[in-house]
This record gives sequence, C-alpha cells and structure tokens, in this order.
Amino acid sequence: MRIDLITLFPEMCYTVLDESILGRARRAGWLDVRCHNIRDYSDDRHRRIDDTPYGGGKGMLMECEPIYQCYQTIAGSVAQKPHVIFMSPQGKTLNQQRVKELAQMEHLVVLCGHYEGVDQRVLDEIVDEEISVGDFVLTGGELGALILVDSVGRLCPGVLSDTVCFTEESHWNGLLEYPQYTRPPVWRGRAVPEVLQSGHHAKIVAWQRQKSLENTFYKRPELLEHAQLTREDLVYLEQLKHCEEEPSC
Repeated sequence: MRIDLITLFPEMCYTVLDESILGRARRAGWLDVRCHNIRDYSDDRHRRIDDTPYGGGKGMLMECEPIYQCYQTIAGSVAQKPHVIFMSPQGKTLNQQRVKELAQMEHLVVLCGHYEGVDQRVLDEIVDEEISVGDFVLTGGELGALILVDSVGRLCPGVLSDTVCFTEESHWNGLLEYPQYTRPPVWRGRAVPEVLQSGHHAKIVAWQRQKSLENTFYKRPELLEHAQLTREDLVYLEQLKHCEEEPSC
C-alpha cells in the first residue's frame, strides 16, 4: 500500500514513520509512505504558501495552488487516481470499520491542514472525504494523519506477523479487548486468573469472550448495539444487566 502525506512538516512526520513497526514495515517494503513538503510547490521566493482570508478574521489560510501542484505531482506518478483524505475536525470520526475499508485501497493521499485552514476551492477540487480523529481541534493535521497511517498501515499484509495481532483487539468485531497478563504469576498480591494458567484452550477462549463483553458493557456500552454477538453473548449480557440492577447477585 502507498500513502502520501501532503504537509508543511515532513520531518515531523518522518520522526514517527521511521520508528517501531511502521519504520520496519517501510524498510521491508510492506508499506510505502512518502511525505511531501507543500512549500516545495510555492512560486513565492520565500516559499510562502498562506495568505489572509477574504472576509477578514484572524490567522492565515493555506493557498490553493501549492497544494494542488503537490497533489498533481503525486497523481501524475501513478496509473489510477488516489483516494484523497483531508484531516479536518469537520470530518467523520475515524473508527475501526473505516480503517478496515481504507486498508483495502491501493493508494491514499492525506492532506494536512495548518494555520486557520485551507482554501475551500482546492478541497472541492481534489478531496474525496474529510476525516477527524475526534471532536477537538489540533494545531495541524499531521498528528491526525499519523494516527490514520498507523491504524491503516498495521492492517496491511506483512506489517504485523499474523492477522490475529489485530483481529482479537478492541473494536475489530465491535467489542473491547479482554484483559491480558504476563509473568510473574503474582504481582503485589494480584494473581493472574487461574483459567489463563490452566492450559485448557476452550475455557481460556470462553473466559476471554466473557471478559471482552464485560469490558464493553461497563466501559463502552454503546458499542454493543452494533457488535457481532452470539446467542451465548446475549445471555451473558442479560446476566450482567441483572447483576447491575441487583448488586447482591
């Protein structure tokens, strides 16, 4: 998969992209992530890419042409039009389902805004969708773009050692993940649950499912509405509801 970031701060992005799992995946060729400095496409002698907004207001607005020329350079190097995302607090909030869909695409271009925003005309011209990482405002789109790259990139073939590395995590099937433990078996008086030390695979799987349901029920109950639930899951959730109403149970 290829992802191109259109940004004012490529060095900032590469600081993250060169490290850990993403860094290894890029060096191994499993993931192709490139950063493009918008200033390189400015005609201004000082590489200026912003100006005051029409209608007044504080701050500066990013101009159309440098962004458009950067995009054209990227799009002109590939056979098919890439899917263009603008990181924006006005976009739909990123979730695991959208991450899975984006991971199926061959080429993404992510535009990172800055200052007071971007001239609407270039957004109308090149952007396919706007995405937000939450209902809050950042100083720029780079942090949000890196979150998107990390969440999408880790689902690409070869990036993680096995698909189980992400299919059993929170949000994959609509539920939160079960708690996990490692050595020592007892830490400050807190013991690892006996079932996890039993070696009984079926019992461990059942315990993990129940704990996943419990975590979701108590921490993010709204997720259960769209989760993939079995008949046994529904029965267990009814027991949890009963115990919440009747603490003595």
